[in-house]
Amino acid sequence: MVAILNTRHIPDQHNPNQNHLLAALPAEIFGRLSPHLELVSMPLGKVLCESGDQLHHVYFPTTAIVSLHYVMENGSSAEIAGVGNEGVVGISLFMGGKTTPSLATVQATGWGYRLKERLMIEEFNQAGSMMRLMLRYTQVLMTQICQTAACNRYHSIEQQLCRWLLLTLDRLPSNELTITQELIAIMLGVRREGITEAAGNLQRAGLINYRRGHITVLNRSGLKSSACECYDVVKRESNRLLCEKGVVTSFPVNSTAGNLGPNKPY
Repeated sequence: MVAILNTRHIPDQHNPNQNHLLAALPAEIFGRLSPHLELVSMPLGKVLCESGDQLHHVYFPTTAIVSLHYVMENGSSAEIAGVGNEGVVGISLFMGGKTTPSLATVQATGWGYRLKERLMIEEFNQAGSMMRLMLRYTQVLMTQICQTAACNRYHSIEQQLCRWLLLTLDRLPSNELTITQELIAIMLGVRREGITEAAGNLQRAGLINYRRGHITVLNRSGLKSSACECYDVVKRESNRLLCEKGVVTSFPVNSTAGNLGPNKPY
């Protein structure tokens, strides 16, 4: 079970406004929903929903990152999108599907808030600000899914890794990721040897430092230069649909993390 804390006993460092979608809600809507938002702990590897599950909640990550996977009949899987404090997990619930075809697991330990199905659907069906916000975010998520599919088909493993690192870094408060090469290989749907080679190339270029289970981004701008266009496509669409529409003041971009310079000793 996901650990739950009542919002009346929320530690000071937790606030629903850490999620950009919740923060973008008009005060009237947020006031109606906030008493029903449940703070949940999201430990690494926690499964929020399995493929085909009936959804009973939507999840708004604040400090956690959730990975959405498609699982094949033979058990292999690949990440189709990631969701952090910019988004929501469980769009099938308010889009009318009720079940989800993807597996949602916690990729980075942290916290988030969940809202019961009934409350989410009731607010969405008011056809007001909540609906418009969720539909715009859904298009952002669809863009990420489509671009990931194209990237995995046409771009090198090294470019895919750069794109994945940049999107993940944007959702974290620091330039360090706690993750193994094996897990990254599963995320990208490639062989571990390919990730080992790609990470080695990036480390020799002074862009990252990799030690067992940890990746530190040393030069974010250099990493961006080594990535394909897919990262920029996702960010532009996010900014167009959310920032330029006045939904959020800025889409999360960890621009300061990972600028330690390519010559920092390992």
